[in-house]
Amino acid sequence: MKFVNLTRHTEIGANSYYLEAGGERLILDSGMHPKEVGENALPNWKPIEGRTIDAILISHAHQDHIGTLPVLMRHQPHARVFMTEPTSEIGSLLLHNSVNVMTRQREDLGLTIYPLFGHRQIDRSSEQWYRCRYRQPYTTTGDRVADGGALAFEFWDAGHVLGSSGILLRAEGRTIFYTGDVNFDDQTIMQSAIFPQSTIDVLIMECTRGDHPEPAGWSRASEEKKLATAIEATFSRGGCALIPVFALGKTQEALGMFYEFRRQQQLDFPAYIGGLSSKMTEVYDWRANQTRRQWPRLQLMKDVAPFVLNGQTINESPARPGRVYALSSGMMTPKTLSNIFARRVVEVPQHSILFVGYADPESPGGILRAAKLGDAVSLDPDEPSQMLRCHTEQFQFSAHASRESLVAYAKKLAPKKTLLIHGDPPAVEWMRARLAADLPNCDVIVPRPGIEVEL
Repeated sequence: MKFVNLTRHTEIGANSYYLEAGGERLILDSGMHPKEVGENALPNWKPIEGRTIDAILISHAHQDHIGTLPVLMRHQPHARVFMTEPTSEIGSLLLHNSVNVMTRQREDLGLTIYPLFGHRQIDRSSEQWYRCRYRQPYTTTGDRVADGGALAFEFWDAGHVLGSSGILLRAEGRTIFYTGDVNFDDQTIMQSAIFPQSTIDVLIMECTRGDHPEPAGWSRASEEKKLATAIEATFSRGGCALIPVFALGKTQEALGMFYEFRRQQQLDFPAYIGGLSSKMTEVYDWRANQTRRQWPRLQLMKDVAPFVLNGQTINESPARPGRVYALSSGMMTPKTLSNIFARRVVEVPQHSILFVGYADPESPGGILRAAKLGDAVSLDPDEPSQMLRCHTEQFQFSAHASRESLVAYAKKLAPKKTLLIHGDPPAVEWMRARLAADLPNCDVIVPRPGIEVEL
């Protein structure tokens, strides 16, 4: 059994991992780096050059886990691709949107390598994806029942976003579990993960929140109340609220909160979302009765009825008082709706920017979160800096498990080996030190990028 971390650095980047077990060669996820462009946005597949891959397993449809799948499929034409049904639906939407983004970047940045793939390639490749059900064993040939000693794998509900999965693999009498991105707490829409509870030999675990302790006394209900209070205070100042969100996951959770505010007669306001967010929300609505979730009858697009903005209409949409704009991207990447709208509100004291999720410290969202009133902030390198005069506030609605719940899960499993991935260096180091102390009989490994680990 062998493992290679195919990300370029120890970070939350272009997630991709090579696993060799039971005579089969697999790749777990094929992400695109959210901050890099060109070749640097791809995973580093050079360490496995010349090896023929049998299967590619995709944990969920966020860009940093599925964004380069068509490129990998081109390099590995014989590999079968497996994911859950909702991930296939959302992943297709995201990849088609990615072509549009890369086409714009080709023009804006002069990147002749872009787009890395086209719409027709996505359509052709998505027809070859195997759409899997939770808790159903599959083999790399696509058969549902494993025969004899063949490697078998199952998708388990990770509670992160619609379709997200941990992946359990069995081979040679051993079990390996890859958490993907996981949440052990209920969200407003998504229910908490259902994961294996015992007999795992090797655990491959994400560490996103490893450097952030869970705030004392935190609860989702109290955090939702704080958000409602902040929105109400914004409206009383005569302002509007911008909430930067990811199109997948955070948008739908925000709409779920807006529905609750209205249902509880706390707040009622017009809400705005982006075009890609609306398409992904339609998948959430379509899958409402077929998946584990809160509010299975809630149809977000009908019951919350958000207005939809796109790249053209955003320029004709002034910041109107008494409204909430839940716009992507969550990290406020330049040229996205949230970034364009932020530059419109950042210098106006009545308005608010309310942060409800993760933002890389070096992204415009991270820079704005760390800034103080009166600081000059640069949200787009092509635009002049602006002074922060609007109200900003941060809330804890992460779709990732707290470090405390990750440690508790690892201790419950007590695996022989634990590999720590998907975290910035301080997050990974905290998790390594804590698990090494709490699990003295477990070999805790931080796999260096590109270096083969013998399991």
